[in-house]
Amino acid sequence: MALLGALLLAFALAACSVCRGHFIVEKSSIKVISPPSLKSKQDGAIGNFGVPKYGGTLVGSVAYPDKSVSDGCEAFHGDKPFKFKPSQPTILLLDRGGCYFAKKVWNGQQAGASAVLVADNIDEPLITMDSPEESTDADGYIDKIGIPSALIQRSFGESLKQALSKDEHVIIELDWRESMPHPDERVEYEFWTNSNDECGMRCEEQMNFVKNFKGHAQILEKGGYTLFTPHYITWYCPRAFTESNQCKSQCINRGRYCAPDPEQDFAEGYDGKDVVIENLRQLCVHRVANESNRSWVWWDYVTDFHIRCSMKEKKYSKHCGDDVIKSLGLPIDKIKRCMGDPEADVENEVLKTEQKVQVGRGSRGDVTILPTLVINNAQYRGNLERSAVLKALCAGFKEGTDPPVCLSADVETNECLYSHRGCWRDVQSNVTACKDTFRGRVCECPSVQGVQYKGDGYVSCEAFGPGRCAIGNGGCWLDSKNGRTFSACSESQLSGCSCPPGFHGDGHVCKDVDECKEGSACQCDGCSCKNTWGGYECKCKGNHIYIAQHDTCIERNGSRLGWFVTVLIMAAVAGVAIAGYIFYKYRLRSYMDSEIMSIMSQYMPLDNNHPPEVHTDVQPPRGRSTV
Repeated sequence: MALLGALLLAFALAACSVCRGHFIVEKSSIKVISPPSLKSKQDGAIGNFGVPKYGGTLVGSVAYPDKSVSDGCEAFHGDKPFKFKPSQPTILLLDRGGCYFAKKVWNGQQAGASAVLVADNIDEPLITMDSPEESTDADGYIDKIGIPSALIQRSFGESLKQALSKDEHVIIELDWRESMPHPDERVEYEFWTNSNDECGMRCEEQMNFVKNFKGHAQILEKGGYTLFTPHYITWYCPRAFTESNQCKSQCINRGRYCAPDPEQDFAEGYDGKDVVIENLRQLCVHRVANESNRSWVWWDYVTDFHIRCSMKEKKYSKHCGDDVIKSLGLPIDKIKRCMGDPEADVENEVLKTEQKVQVGRGSRGDVTILPTLVINNAQYRGNLERSAVLKALCAGFKEGTDPPVCLSADVETNECLYSHRGCWRDVQSNVTACKDTFRGRVCECPSVQGVQYKGDGYVSCEAFGPGRCAIGNGGCWLDSKNGRTFSACSESQLSGCSCPPGFHGDGHVCKDVDECKEGSACQCDGCSCKNTWGGYECKCKGNHIYIAQHDTCIERNGSRLGWFVTVLIMAAVAGVAIAGYIFYKYRLRSYMDSEIMSIMSQYMPLDNNHPPEVHTDVQPPRGRSTV
């Protein structure tokens, strides 16, 4: 037991040897918008759970609960007391202490908060709020946290509380736009993981992520949008213990590369040595696949190995790994040469490189826990969940170079689900310019059922093109009354609204025109005018009828005589036309007959009293002549 304790201590010291680097606290920006006395810009340490809005912002009103529940360790009473309000979401401010950070954020989410700020209770540099390790108290809610959170300094928290105690309306903006570097059109990211599937909650989290994110990762990699590199943490055994049975069972290459025992029991099950060898195999799978421009095959291998070769089913072995390699069409000989001899007393090039890059460099801190995701040299904070990670990756692209997968429903922020967030909206047709993206909401005039809206997206959007009147009447005025319906939208026009005849206005608001009062109709002698909605009625005295085109009254009998005369005239015109046609046909036939007779007379005599001459000589027929 003494040797075991010494060995564990040695592993701890060896692990701390990587502490030559540093741990980076990833931060978001917090801007106080009101009241004016508090206007400032502060930092917040992003919580390592929930879903930070990488690439976006969130503006909301700050709320601080009663002092008796200000630590947020107990569920808040009432039906979502901090739920989203029509004007702005609620950002809940809580005090540090009393329970896990994640528990506070979970209770805040259950109470309707859109984000949670935890105010530190001591004066110190910001730290990262992490989720608890194995704990029955944490079971069930950590993976369900879907809102962002941040730890703020004690002094900033006190200033917010003081303003709220004076009933001042405190509005802040949480900004993650610079939390994820986005220098160019390609994102480079690393995933620090482990092939061990018996390490509890953390191992289950990373394996579920690999299986669920595989599709997105391969699409991004095949399209050249990302450069992905897997990494694995190893430690070394102190030289004084390299010949011990414990070190030999947990390490390869004479204690140079080690991993903890999967079951934390040296006497049974798999050894740490087995985990190191499989980690090395997975690294070589990626290297060899990358040489043939198929780096994305790593995701297939890791997924298949976890399913086919799990420790739980006692299939975690070299033989099972080789079967997976063969099934994916990878050259197994190259992978074996990459792995080298685990029993040799030499450095392994692949694992030596892994130990070097584990130490923090530049803006990236040390990798000290598994799993760890690093995007554009910044450590990712938040749930290791497919859509949350995809949002963070998409935020790493230079704006305007986002691949199509970044426009899918998986990365929508759902800000527009509860409010149009300052964008244009047509209440009648429930059409809005609010559009969710991974960078937050944007205001863009939409396209609905093939009809494109045009405008600035904030104040106005106007339907344009054929079919626009079928959607919310094209945004134009429409009303019905007394069984009659009038519209200011015309299908014959591609855009714009015009009040129909009988109404006046801008097309968005139309009012009835009183033709009788304005004197624009029914002004004939003896006429009586009555205004109606969208028109008018005009009546004549006595036996007269109203002719609207001429705004006049004529006698009803006179009109019958007029119709009779019209019929007679039309009959006469028809008779003349028929006679003319007959005469024309007769003249044409006579002319044709005379022409035919004239032509025939040139070739044969028509006078029977003169017999034809008989010519002895053959002569051509003579034409007529005047000389």
